[in-house]
Amino acid sequence: DRSPSRGLGDVYKRQIYYSNRNKEAGVMRDNAKGGALTEVTFFILLSLYTPKHGYAVMQFIEDNTKGRLALGAGTLYGALNSLQEKGWIAPFGDSAGRKKEYLITTQGKEIAEKELIRLNELVGVANEIIGGAV
Repeated sequence: DRSPSRGLGDVYKRQIYYSNRNKEAGVMRDNAKGGALTEVTFFILLSLYTPKHGYAVMQFIEDNTKGRLALGAGTLYGALNSLQEKGWIAPFGDSAGRKKEYLITTQGKEIAEKELIRLNELVGVANEIIGGAV
């Protein structure tokens, strides 16, 4: 097993490593049969409610997960290409420059909103079962 396995967040970094290694880029399994998005995909969509270039997307994800999720450039750009093919994001503005910006599409917003509903339902069930134990 050659996966990286040092430091905090090993499980998440290993998941991203394997996703990249398998050229899934964390998005290929998304929304199959109306199911869950991967965490990486959800964060990418959330980041693109305002136009951002790739590095800004990586920073958004790292900042909003307090470093728990850190994407490599290859993983991120593979994911951005996949989301663009699905019609969930689109290039924004003049993309002739080196820093191509992206923005979530109407379809991408619908997908993100459905994921938020799904996550809220999950948290509701967990709260009923676990209650104030945490």
